[in-house]
This record gives sequence, C-alpha cells and structure tokens, in this order.
Amino acid sequence: MATDRIQSHASVSKHWDCRICAGTPVSRRLGFSPGCGATCQCACASSIPASVPQFTNSPTMIVLVGLPARGKTYISKKLTRYLNWIGVPTKVFNVGQYRREAVRSYSNFEFFRPDNEEAMKIRNATISQHLFCTQVFDATNTTRERREVILSFAKEYGYKVFFVESICDDPEIIAENIKQVKLSSPDYVNCDKDEAVADFLKRIECYKVTYVPLDDDCDRNLSYIKIFNVGSRYLVNRVQDHIQSRIVYYLMNIHVTPRTIYLCRHGESDLNLLGRIGGDSGLSSRGNKFAAALGKYIRSQCIPDLKIWTSHMKRTIQTAEAVGVPYEQWKALNEIDAGVCEEMTYEEIQEHYPEEFALRDQDKYRYRYPKGESYEDLVHRLEPVIMELERQENVLVVCHQAVMRCLLAYFLDKSADELPYLKCPLHTVLKLTPVAYGCKVESVFLNVEAVNTHRDRPVVVFITVFAAVLVMM
Repeated sequence: MATDRIQSHASVSKHWDCRICAGTPVSRRLGFSPGCGATCQCACASSIPASVPQFTNSPTMIVLVGLPARGKTYISKKLTRYLNWIGVPTKVFNVGQYRREAVRSYSNFEFFRPDNEEAMKIRNATISQHLFCTQVFDATNTTRERREVILSFAKEYGYKVFFVESICDDPEIIAENIKQVKLSSPDYVNCDKDEAVADFLKRIECYKVTYVPLDDDCDRNLSYIKIFNVGSRYLVNRVQDHIQSRIVYYLMNIHVTPRTIYLCRHGESDLNLLGRIGGDSGLSSRGNKFAAALGKYIRSQCIPDLKIWTSHMKRTIQTAEAVGVPYEQWKALNEIDAGVCEEMTYEEIQEHYPEEFALRDQDKYRYRYPKGESYEDLVHRLEPVIMELERQENVLVVCHQAVMRCLLAYFLDKSADELPYLKCPLHTVLKLTPVAYGCKVESVFLNVEAVNTHRDRPVVVFITVFAAVLVMM
C-alpha cells in the first residue's frame, strides 16, 4: 500500500482512492489551497520538477493544453472512455462547464480578455475548486503560471502529471471544429451563427495573447505529448510509467476521419438452437440465411475500402464468407472461454455448478469460469482490436455475443456493471458512426428470425455454504 510508504507527508489524516492507478490509496494532507503560492519562478524552465517524490503507483493527472477549438474536449472524452474501459476508473473535468455554472450568463469574448481581472478571478477560482478531484483536466492551461499551479498541487499530493498539448494551425480544421462543436455550446444559445463564429474567433485571440506552448528545452523535465494538426505529427517527452505509455499509444492511434464501424454476431448456430454456450459449431439453416442477407445488406451500403474481421471460429467465418469480400481472422475475437462450462446449457450449469452459477450473477463482469475467462479478461484480450479499430476507417466485425458487448461498451462508454447485460441479438447489425463527443448507433434487423440468447440481470442472488438460490426477474 502506498500509504504505508509515505513518510514525508506529516499529519496524514485522510485517505482517498487513486483513480488512475487501479485503486492504490494515496495519502493527502488537509489545509492546502491549490491556488496559492504557485507562481513561475523563471521565465523559462519549470520551477517544479516533474519528478516530484512519487511511488510507482502514484496517480496520474492528465492535463490538456491548447487554444480553444483545438480538440481538447474531444481528446479528453475519448481518453477518459478508453481508460475506464480498460479498468482504470477515470473522470474528466471540463473547466468551461464549471465556469458556466459559476457565471450563469455569457455575454461575449470580453470575459476571456487577459486584462479582465474580475473574470480572471472567477476562472482561477473554478480551477482551484476542482483540482482536488481532477484526473483528466480539460482546460486551456495556456500560461506557464497556470501550469505551475497544477504542478504545485501535484507535488503536494503525490500526483504524476502528464500534459497533452493539442496544437493546430490549419484554418480549415479550426473552422470545422468551431462549426461542428462550438456553435452548439450553451454560450451561444439563440445566437446568430455568424455572430457566434466571430465572437469565438475573438475569444481565441484573447487566449493567444498569453499562450505559452510547452517548450522542448524549458519544459524538458515535464512529461507530455504534443499533438500537431489532429495527429499529423507527435512529440513525446519523458514518459514515466505504463499508464502514460498506454495514453501515448492510444493518442497516436486515434483519428478524426469520418468512418463507419459495423458490428454483428455470427448467424444462428446449431448450438444456439440447443441453448448451449460456447463450442465451435457451424451455422443453422437460419444462420445461413442471415449470412446471405448480411452480404446483400453490406453490398447495398456501397462502403469504400471495407475491411471484414472475424474470429477463428466456424460460425463467424461461415457468416463472413457469404459477404463475398476478403476477410481477416483474429484469434482475439474468439468468444469468451467458458472453461468447464463449454457447450453446457444454463440449466445444466445451475444443476452441476450451483455456486458458480450464483457467483457469476453476483458479479458477471469479474466472474471467471473455472478454467475459463471473465468479461474483464475479455476486455484486456480485445484491447489490440480496439486500437486497430481506432486506426482503421470502415470495418465490419463479425463476432460473438460477449465480444460484441465488450466492443459496444467501449464505443458507447458503458460501465463494467452494464457491459455484460448489453443486448446484442442475433441477425442484427449495429452501425456505429463516431460523432463529435460520442457515437451514433443504428440497429438494423435483417428479417431472419433467430433464438434469443440474451439472459437478463437477476434481481437478487443468495449464496449459502450448501446451496445457491437464485431469484430471477
């Protein structure tokens, strides 16, 4: 435990959970105001070294840097979604949102002028109030003084800090971002479109006056990644641990090119008809009809440069072959391994393994079949698939129920508690279209009937030493 090793922090009186390092507790002292006494001591080099006293599992604070309309909120939300999906509980704090709560009505760009002292106090107070609970800190953070405040806080409370700076000088990208995202902001409700654009451009100019980018020499002790023009180039400096490495790897794989991802399960299988889980059976007659219908549907979509991925299992391969497009097999897309329960019905599992049956319903995400896998294991197995999906453009993934749930949970930002109960029916295609801060979902049923393999969440589970009693919905 990290708290057992922290000797330099006197008067430890409170423990809280680390959100960026799998729950390692970290001690913090009371009575610190993060907004005081943290000014830059040097015009160039950061006065607070990045390598503050930290332990291997110290929590990481991810701090966005950049002018408005540079995609910082897009990066923050996407990164938060990824970290939560891989099991690193993370929350994003958008300073603009809290600023709007502090100042109910927005007048114009004058609020962001560097010489507007009253507005500056409000913005700084908003930041100070939320540093205590920040994991992904979504704000401009364009001045060295602001970043020193954050580093001072991090040093005091044992955080590692990783900066993510988004730099964009492409007018077309900036204009598109303003059009797609900023004009729908609460700041511009009932505002003329052209006036809103003009005001926002003036807001950007206000920030440019005091903007000091991260510097390769002056900030060489800091940990950061600089992203240029939405991923055309990257600069990475002083990565400290595996979490930061994963953040860098993820950010270097995402892109904003319009694309569509299609998810579907294989056609109905012979074992599906028998109500048996797992196995490697072929398609039923209705499953073959679905495969033909899937091929017809995909061809009707006229999708450019479509890639098709399957698992190594017969039922997905047979489904993909009917599409008539070359496909790629991924072992990572194989169905969850049910271990000793492979090819059993749920009734047989309840009869032969009553305690295991009840334990799985208590925590379906983390429960691991004897000699098999859990949903948590499956998420880790699918991480390379997610990375490659983020790199690609149009892809059809023909997979299995548990696998599809994991992939869908990533794109829809579903929790570990929700993930194992997402409905992914047979013979239905989910069309996912990434949008500004999320994902649009269309469900397309291809008019071929199939068995229902979905099992609802149980209401209550009671476990005793001798028996398991399940109260179902």
